[in-house]
Amino acid sequence: KRNIDIRALDFKEPVLQLNVARQDVEVKQGLDKELAKKITKDIKGSKLKVQAAIQGEQIRATGKKRDDLQSLIALLKDTDYPQPLQFENFRD
Repeated sequence: KRNIDIRALDFKEPVLQLNVARQDVEVKQGLDKELAKKITKDIKGSKLKVQAAIQGEQIRATGKKRDDLQSLIALLKDTDYPQPLQFENFRD
């Protein structure tokens, strides 16, 4: 219903009681440090003229040409990461 990717959910152990079962599910927000380092390493290894920097729970990619940024977005969408990625603040 909420159009949330299944990779953005973190399922906990189910709790079983007589005829009731409950399972907590957490929504992942932001990137953890290991995944952010892996993504920046992939960006730098792509040989595009784009700089990547980790800022808190997100990665900021900067470049002079819009085409470089668009090809970077296409590259990251093709790569399968354990968490879905969002792309924000793309300047016009």
